[in-house]
Amino acid sequence: MHFPVTRMRRLRKTSAMRSLTQETFLQPSQLIYPLFLCPGEGVRKPISSMPGVFNLSIDEAVKEAAECAALGIGGLLLFGLPESKDAEGSGAWAEDGIVQRGLRALKADASLRSLVLIADTCLCEYTSHGHCGPLEGEGVDCTVNNDATLPLLARTAVSQARAGADIVAPSDMMDGRVAAMRDAMDEAGFAETPIMSYAAKFASAFYGPFREAADSTPQAGDRRGYQMQSANIREAMREIELDVAEGADMLLAKPAGPYLDVIRATRERFDLPLGAYQVSGEYSMLHAAFERGWLDRDRATLESLFAIRRAGADFIVTYFAKDAAKLLG
Repeated sequence: MHFPVTRMRRLRKTSAMRSLTQETFLQPSQLIYPLFLCPGEGVRKPISSMPGVFNLSIDEAVKEAAECAALGIGGLLLFGLPESKDAEGSGAWAEDGIVQRGLRALKADASLRSLVLIADTCLCEYTSHGHCGPLEGEGVDCTVNNDATLPLLARTAVSQARAGADIVAPSDMMDGRVAAMRDAMDEAGFAETPIMSYAAKFASAFYGPFREAADSTPQAGDRRGYQMQSANIREAMREIELDVAEGADMLLAKPAGPYLDVIRATRERFDLPLGAYQVSGEYSMLHAAFERGWLDRDRATLESLFAIRRAGADFIVTYFAKDAAKLLG
């Protein structure tokens, strides 16, 4: 039947009616908040391109985590800024590395047990050249040696699991990394620690502010030799299928907003828990509009997150996690 018998507006006319007929839901427990850990004490250094986001010393990160726990946020994704860097990124797997120390401090606080602690497993923050593994070649012709990177990632994953990571999350896009990490963790006694693979990570312009936050800008070349090109969705499905076969327990798509079609295609094809990362550029772009009065801050924040959930993400990594949790609460 058509208008005037059918009137779609009947189900929209009051707040109570709209609540009753809502199809997609968002809860604080579905949000993951990224933290950037740095050396020192009492450090809370603003990141100029990401308003409201900071490089945090471990003591400050514990305070931030307590706020997240109180808001009902689901977990934290930890990145590290080491005191020194080298060509291999050895700080990534150091037992006293910045993320390892952060994990131990967070695990020691009983009030934070509601938070799932996820360790980003990558070398780019720890290498002197800013790439995700040891290089071969020079200058613009340099490339990451894929197979030489795998044992370093495996070593990093074991170190993070040993320090208390609930989930390890490889984000480098090296071929074979999930299998290498799974084998190493199983052998080291961490067979119960899941792997959340950044299985669909695109070479994106939207990562720009993150590279300031994590001090991980490549010194030469770029990452298009190992991250996917934005035009390809069939390739993303192949990447995901391979990571699932290698033993990935969870999947993550990155970026989120510009790649909603990838999230939807992944949800329709795979049954693993699926997350999406609303990356730094998405956050900063919205904040720029907020500061100019072009968008309503609260409504645009939630709308951007509902779009990601509606596309099929089970959980969202976002710098808006605290703001959104307050609005949802």
